[in-house]
Amino acid sequence: MTQVVGRGYAFDDLKPGFRFHTHRRTIGEADVAAFINLTWLTEELFAVADDSGRAIKGRPVPGALVYSFAEGLLLPAMQDTGLAFLNCTLDVKAPTVVGDTIHVECEVVEHRLTSKGDRGLVRFANKVVNQRGEVVLEYNPLRLLKKT
Repeated sequence: MTQVVGRGYAFDDLKPGFRFHTHRRTIGEADVAAFINLTWLTEELFAVADDSGRAIKGRPVPGALVYSFAEGLLLPAMQDTGLAFLNCTLDVKAPTVVGDTIHVECEVVEHRLTSKGDRGLVRFANKVVNQRGEVVLEYNPLRLLKKT
C-alpha cells in the first residue's frame, strides 16, 4: 500500500511544544462581499465601504471570516486525520482589513489519548498573524485526531 499524498498530522505525529505555520492568504473585497452575503452579517461596518467616520481605516473584515479562513488554511494539517472539532475559545486581538494577508501559527499545548485508544485529543494554541507580524486573532481548538 502506498502513502496518500497530502495526509495531515495524526495524533502520534504531535507532541506538546510541536509548532508549525500555514501558507498565507490575502483577503480580497470579493471574499468579504461573498461572506457577508452568505452569512447575512449586514452590519454597516462590514457592508458599507465608506470609512470616513470610522476609527478603522479600510474595509474591515468580520472576525468570523478571519477565523473561517484560518481553519481553511489549517485544513491540510488535518486532512484525512481530523475526526472532530470539539471546542475552543476565540479572541479577536486587532482589526483585519481587505488587502491583509494572513497565516496561522500553531503550537500543540495539550495531547492525550482517548479511552478508546485509537484516537487522541489535541489542543492547539493558534495565532492568526497579518503581513505586518501583528496577531489579529487567537483561538485554541480542541480536536479529535486519528492515531497513525
